[in-house]
Amino acid sequence: VVLVESGGGSVQAGGSLTLSCVASGFTFSTHCLGWFRQAPESWREGVGTIDSDGRAYYFGSLKGRFTISRDNAKNTLYLKMDSLKPEDTGTYICAARSAGCGLYHSMDYWGNGTLVSVSS
Repeated sequence: VVLVESGGGSVQAGGSLTLSCVASGFTFSTHCLGWFRQAPESWREGVGTIDSDGRAYYFGSLKGRFTISRDNAKNTLYLKMDSLKPEDTGTYICAARSAGCGLYHSMDYWGNGTLVSVSS
């Protein structure tokens, strides 16, 4: 199983970024997928998940600025981030889970992450 994130970079506050995660080695279309993030010297936290039907769940107050989507034909998960803030800085990690979907932190497979840096 391989999950590879891309699309990270540096952006000014108020800007937007779209992250991608390409997956292989498992049945992408049937799995719950998620995005997590880890700020420097901080714990990993959930961003949101999306089930096999495309229903998305968001942790905390990120819904409205962040949008999770998936393209099962391309085995790709996306995270569109708008109105970015300096506190959104961190490594963004995609993950997959075979059973159940919702606001879970326990996932079966993890990527290595892509770095997002938001300057004020």
